[in-house]
Amino acid sequence: MLSSPPVTRAAGPPPPPPPKPEKPNSQAAAEPPNGHDTPVSSRIPDEEQVVMTPLGKTNTATVLLVERKLIEAVGERTHVAGGDHRGIIINKTAEEPSGRQRDPAQLSLEFRVFLVSANTGQHSQESRRIKFWFRPWVTSDDVQAQVAQEFFRELVSPKEFPRDYVGFIKKIMKLLQKGYNEIQAVEIELRILEQTSAPPSRPLSFEDEQFEVLPLTPEKILELIEQAYPNPITPDDLAKDHGWEEEEVMAIMLVLKERGLIKSMEYNSYTRIHHDDQAIKIVKQMPTIASNKQPTIAIISAQYCEKLAVDAMLENKETFVRYTTVGASPDKPLGIDTERTRRRKNRFGESNVYTLGNIGAHRIVSTKLPSVGSTREAMTAAGNTTTRLLGTFQKVDHVFIVGVAGGIPHYTDYRRHVRLGDVVIATAAATATSAAAAQDVGGAPQKPYCYVYSGQSEVKRYYPLDDGLQAIARTLAHNDDGKRPWVRYVQEGLQQLGGGEPHGTAAANHHQHDFARPAPNTDKLYMNIGNRNVIEVAHPVATAAPDDPDGGDGTDGAPATRLHAGPIGSGHELVRSDSARTEYAQAFSLLATDVEMNSVLDSIVGNCRESFILVKGIADYKDGTTSRKWQNYASLAAAAVMKTIVCAMDAPTNV
Repeated sequence: MLSSPPVTRAAGPPPPPPPKPEKPNSQAAAEPPNGHDTPVSSRIPDEEQVVMTPLGKTNTATVLLVERKLIEAVGERTHVAGGDHRGIIINKTAEEPSGRQRDPAQLSLEFRVFLVSANTGQHSQESRRIKFWFRPWVTSDDVQAQVAQEFFRELVSPKEFPRDYVGFIKKIMKLLQKGYNEIQAVEIELRILEQTSAPPSRPLSFEDEQFEVLPLTPEKILELIEQAYPNPITPDDLAKDHGWEEEEVMAIMLVLKERGLIKSMEYNSYTRIHHDDQAIKIVKQMPTIASNKQPTIAIISAQYCEKLAVDAMLENKETFVRYTTVGASPDKPLGIDTERTRRRKNRFGESNVYTLGNIGAHRIVSTKLPSVGSTREAMTAAGNTTTRLLGTFQKVDHVFIVGVAGGIPHYTDYRRHVRLGDVVIATAAATATSAAAAQDVGGAPQKPYCYVYSGQSEVKRYYPLDDGLQAIARTLAHNDDGKRPWVRYVQEGLQQLGGGEPHGTAAANHHQHDFARPAPNTDKLYMNIGNRNVIEVAHPVATAAPDDPDGGDGTDGAPATRLHAGPIGSGHELVRSDSARTEYAQAFSLLATDVEMNSVLDSIVGNCRESFILVKGIADYKDGTTSRKWQNYASLAAAAVMKTIVCAMDAPTNV
């Protein structure tokens, strides 16, 4: 359940020791050098101090208060630190109970670490809760949340994460000593939660995966075939790309074929069997479509589950697939010895899948990119697919990019916290919170942007000339009327997609995974603290009134799908580095990051489409592709929000 660093400690939580005092200089007892321990109770510091006071201790918990104070005198049971620690005072005894009532904390957060006892070798899980009180002049909720977020990030930074009690408490005091003047006090509660015989498992980071060979399993092969859809793929391609044996890949493909999940094509290729496979029309060219049935809205998805979710929102559907072939002519007679050569030379090129249908008064065409990613081939294919789509359906005025993304968590502010199952709609940031977001390098005002791409040598910003879709999105995200039509669309989509059928049924085989929302306890928020270790951070809790329609709780007590409006970003290096992604998100006020969609947006802009929008369901905390657990539901939630936006649009006038 828990993923965090091994920290060596003694059995049971000891009282937090102060910074180790140095022996006083006997020749200068009246004024000890560097302000070390002194029994003289009349010492009067001449400035505000950072004071740590124990509040309580039990067998399983320790509570401490660190606050800023103007100290008039110090007693014998007080340690006054000096040197680099000047300005810190440690009370060695617990605070005496008093009649004064402490105001409730203005913010709190919790994270959990995994501890290893130095004496017994036992493992235990510990909660560390931090409560914040701010200066009287810091009244803005946004400022309080931002300060607490920055304080927490610095406290657990990978370069110097405190591995024991002493280091943890000491770092909190040092942070207050050196800065964060907005914070008046913090209370720290350290509580042992449970003991286990072995460390809990944790999710692999991107860095871990670089050193591991992808497992050759039917699930992985099916995932790769779905990613390539509508392009058929060969066992040889998969084996070369992932270091597998072609014969082993072929054996798994035959198993998937027997299960009715894939089908064989020409040139030793295989492709996914679509859930409406019998109704799919294979064409060499798209048939002529009457003017009044021409689609005016195009929906682009990148993954197979995204395409299924989008199509579940359409009525009166019909799907066309156009395959292309590259290589030698298949009609040329070849001997047996050259048959294998022909299979390798003849292959499928970039294929296209188009599903036509209706949402309300609007005609829709949906398609799936054959591949996505940071490689030149993937970007070229994505751009070509988009250009071909807009060339084939020339009455398309509005383009939606619908699918999954990674959420940008906010550890202290529920309103800005994006978590699994939420949906982010790409709009301009509500306020420019950084110099990078507000202006260009030369200082000129920066135009609004809803999507940012960070390449190797450039940062590209995108925003439509016609931002009518963004206006609708902001209205939905504010949810002023309390209506949530997307909730109904999710339920209707689940009925169409058959989420939840028993394993072994035809419907379950077609989908392979349930589209229902995963259990809340599968939404774990981890933070990298270096050395391939992570801590688990608790999600911030809503403080809205119970009757607030966006209060965050569903009818079953699970978090509801919330809508967020703000910029989305991408860039290959962002997935590799948690710290780079965090800095990038802060610089551009991002709410989510996804796989590179810049070539798709370049094609949309290059083909003079003035209205476009991205609608992304949150499937992980990176780019939406690193875990499959939430992908199906996140895709369905994004498709439902897309349908909500389409239903709020004016009826088309150009058909």
